Amino acid sequence: MLNFSSSVRFLITVGVLVGAFVLQHGAGHGEVVVPHQPLREIPYDLGSWTGTEQPLEDRTVQAVGVSDYTNRNYYSQRAGLTQLYVGYYASQKTGDTIHSPKNCLPGAGWDPIQSGYAKISVPSGRQIVVNEYVIRQGLDEDLVFYWYQDRGRVIASEYSAKFWMVADAISRNRTDGALVRLVTPMNDDETNARARLVNFTQIIFPHLESVIPN
Repeated sequence: MLNFSSSVRFLITVGVLVGAFVLQHGAGHGEVVVPHQPLREIPYDLGSWTGTEQPLEDRTVQAVGVSDYTNRNYYSQRAGLTQLYVGYYASQKTGDTIHSPKNCLPGAGWDPIQSGYAKISVPSGRQIVVNEYVIRQGLDEDLVFYWYQDRGRVIASEYSAKFWMVADAISRNRTDGALVRLVTPMNDDETNARARLVNFTQIIFPHLESVIPN
């Protein structure tokens, strides 16, 4: 007999499979194309932070299947370094779906050694929940925040992101969405690294809301 958590996982899996079937068969019927502001319009100067673009290789862009992206290093003389990646997908019906950092980071040689969630109060007054990871490569350790910003929602869980993608595909004929990832070194200890990412999230979030469609 299945226990409660197993039943929930089973129902989620069934829901995702059914949704994938619906998306596949609905792909030929068109989808609402929602205009979005180019991600390059996110400011490079944010308070004490100054950003520089770090373009990805063409083969990497093709592999992740993004419609638009930005990949930047932001540096503050007072706070240090934070990396920002935003990948936007105009549609996920045709097989170009958001790649979870859970899969990408180990592929790049980084091992997750600690995971959890962070709650962050953003300037609009809402509180968002994001994934928090400590990753290690050799002697280097980084702290990672990432979340899915999809059609007005901020979602940490991959399962929830898939569920809402299916639900919105059916009810709104939309599957657009974005992955937001922040990375900072932990060479000045985990507490300072977390404070740095929380502060940067609070600064960047209003700009993300202006370029990622609700």
